[in-house]
Amino acid sequence: MMPDDHGETSRNWLERLGNLFSSGPSDRDELLELLRSLREREVIDLDTLGIIEGAVQVADMQVREIMIPRAQMIAIRTSGNPRDFLPTIIECAHSRFPVLADDPDDVQGILLAKDLLPLALDPARMDRFNIKDHLRQAMIIPESKRLDSLLREFRASRNHMAVVVNEYGGVAGLVTIEDVLEQIVGEIEDETDIEDTDYLIKSLNNHEYTVKALTPIEDFNEYFRCELSTEDFDTLGGLVMQQFGRLPERNESVQFDRFRFTVLSADGRTIRLLQVQPLEEKLE
Repeated sequence: MMPDDHGETSRNWLERLGNLFSSGPSDRDELLELLRSLREREVIDLDTLGIIEGAVQVADMQVREIMIPRAQMIAIRTSGNPRDFLPTIIECAHSRFPVLADDPDDVQGILLAKDLLPLALDPARMDRFNIKDHLRQAMIIPESKRLDSLLREFRASRNHMAVVVNEYGGVAGLVTIEDVLEQIVGEIEDETDIEDTDYLIKSLNNHEYTVKALTPIEDFNEYFRCELSTEDFDTLGGLVMQQFGRLPERNESVQFDRFRFTVLSADGRTIRLLQVQPLEEKLE
């Protein structure tokens, strides 16, 4: 079948990209500028541009920029009994958990939630359960590891999670393959991501909260009984980014109204998760 005019004009965008690169961009900035010009000329779509830009940025990023910090980790102790840690596993709905000895810097391995399923059929086995019999080897990486190298290592080893250690060998946090992929394609929602206020705003204690950046400002105002402006932005992340005047990095903080906002997670395009600390001693 002969191709029609439409087929000729809608050639694969990779072929067009190869033709435009025949002279070759001289550096990364020129490459990104060329990609954006391709988007303007509708050679590639916006999603494709975002993925390529994310892949380019990943090559310059280190694990410390995206890892889940130690304070936010959900870990299990080897001395724990399933009766104690099963409620936590069920509540957070993760599939893998780092297992630590009594020394929190001594990583024993990784426990898969599915290995605990037999306990649901025979609760009497809980008292005989030896967590060390079910551990998988933990992947240990330094904070300075580059994300592109980590992604290759994840693929080669078929691991989905790594424990991150600092220069002194202490546990600094953990990172998953999903965390890396989200830097390329944006946030990945799954069946455990709940789109309600209880999940968008989570109380850690009376003085600290984790809040998704996508939380509508109106919901934030209702929860904290405050009056943050909704004039220019709909979401809390947009309002916080306006205060910075740029895309902030992990652990950067800004203070306004009666709150301190600290960035817990951000990709190359937007803020994802915030820590919120009311500056008043206690909410009324």
